[in-house]
Amino acid sequence: MVPIGLCPFPRKRVIGFVAFTFLVLSVVGGFADPILLSVKTTPFDRQMARIQPVLVSAPTPSTDRELPLRLINRWIGELRNIPYGFSVQWKTPAEVARETVADCKGKAVALYQEMARHGARGLQLVIGRRAPTSRSSHTWVQWTTASATYILDPTINWTAQTVDEVADNSYVPYYAYAGHQKYRAPAAGALYARL
Repeated sequence: MVPIGLCPFPRKRVIGFVAFTFLVLSVVGGFADPILLSVKTTPFDRQMARIQPVLVSAPTPSTDRELPLRLINRWIGELRNIPYGFSVQWKTPAEVARETVADCKGKAVALYQEMARHGARGLQLVIGRRAPTSRSSHTWVQWTTASATYILDPTINWTAQTVDEVADNSYVPYYAYAGHQKYRAPAAGALYARL
């Protein structure tokens, strides 16, 4: 006689399949807003030591209303007007304001600080690629509000863009910083390996 079980698969496989299915279904809806995993360190930590005080400074208390996009766009435009000049070292917002050129890192940090000063919540300083085929890294600010998630790139764009407005393969995040928190995208090793 051959015993017949009520469950044709081992219990661990069933639980694993259900967990995997739940994970896949939760990710499918978030492709426009990539999932970032919380980490203790990133390959950029030593480089970012100069601007860490900007990222962890307490934001000004907000009035529970979003900053107007026209104000954000004005700040983006002012930073966009600064000629591009690459710097190996991350510049502080004071250095960006004082010097005649700035790169994407300095402009993004300056925008991050200005927005935090005015009470913006949901800010992330993101390091990644402008496009998957880009040969160098790029830095921008991502701002998540109750109504939308915005890509704020004062190096390339003149205005804020929602994640739905940017091309599908644009702005590929690898690492992000938000206050004391550090994040990495699941495939983040690709960026650091090519630098």
